[in-house]
Amino acid sequence: MAPLASKRPAGADDAALPDLRVQALRSVHRAASELRRGTPVLLTGPEGALVVAAAEVVSARSLLELQEVARATPVLLLAPVRAAAVLQRPVPQGLGAPAIGTGAAEMGAVALRLPPALLDPAALKSLADPTAERLLPEQPERAAMPPCALPAIALAKLARLLPALVVAPATEAVARRLGLLSVAAADVLDYPVAAATSLTRVAEARVPLEDAPEARIIAFRAADGGIEHLAILVDSTVPEPGLVPLVRVHSECFTGDLLGSLRCDCGPQLRGAIKRMAADPAGGVLLYLAQEGRGIGLVNKLRAYALQDQGLDTLDANRALGYGADERNFWVAAEMLRAVGVGRVRLLTNNPDKIAGLTACGIEVEGREAHQFDANGVNDGYLETKARRFGHLLT
Repeated sequence: MAPLASKRPAGADDAALPDLRVQALRSVHRAASELRRGTPVLLTGPEGALVVAAAEVVSARSLLELQEVARATPVLLLAPVRAAAVLQRPVPQGLGAPAIGTGAAEMGAVALRLPPALLDPAALKSLADPTAERLLPEQPERAAMPPCALPAIALAKLARLLPALVVAPATEAVARRLGLLSVAAADVLDYPVAAATSLTRVAEARVPLEDAPEARIIAFRAADGGIEHLAILVDSTVPEPGLVPLVRVHSECFTGDLLGSLRCDCGPQLRGAIKRMAADPAGGVLLYLAQEGRGIGLVNKLRAYALQDQGLDTLDANRALGYGADERNFWVAAEMLRAVGVGRVRLLTNNPDKIAGLTACGIEVEGREAHQFDANGVNDGYLETKARRFGHLLT
């Protein structure tokens, strides 16, 4: 089946990305890695430079580095839901809805002025993490929004950290002297789509599966060298040319796919999709995306589980951590489908957002195939939340 023409963002190149764009991707990837190590990084934009450190992993030494670079007293940036919990009063939620499938689900930030007693690694972690709540000696207050605030929150999310950052307007010359990594704010915001459109096939092998003996797995890697995504190609038992294949967009789930967790329905959906594709005359493609926990990462998913045990549902738990309800990037799925020659699909899903996301990214969704599994006595509330609050088509 011939693939559809790729609806890439302006400037994308089907043959090879320009060197400058690859450098931008690598710069963002390195900046996210620095944040994860607790090292401050410098965000630059038209409004000025901002030195940024992740609140959940910052050390006393990193705070000293940040203060040496800063041109003003540092403030704490939080996602709006988390800021409301810290301030114990409502704050505006978000700055508008981005396009479906971009990976920037619910953007927004609130700046808080920190008294000296809270400019401490342990206090900052408590401010960042709702699962580590404790009484604070002093309450922070609202502060003016610094430059590059939204790119700073976006960078923390790319690093799979809690979107909570200690930031301050910065002196670029001092940052260079200290050897702090600098990254353009615009490159951070462009990263989800830019990384997806840079995907290339890096390995491929026949891997017979229990329910699909003729399966093949293709690994895709972005130009930044990040974690690979996988396409599992499942041949049908009775192949017929010209038919539209089944496609499942499946975000990895360590607990459900590998450990058999009863908290979700991911494991049954994964294995059921492969079995169904093998029996379908058109075969299928299962896209196994490195977007754990709807894009928030495994550690944050475990934090969300802890919050669910305290009474929140899966959507409110994500938001309490500072993440959106769904942070996934459907450009990744669309680019992988085009790479394997599939531009028209029957989508195996209960989630209307996946249909809208793939369609927005240039894939023709001919129809939806329901993919539902019975509740197991543990995930009943999870499935009910999927239907009631996420709009999943469950009966």
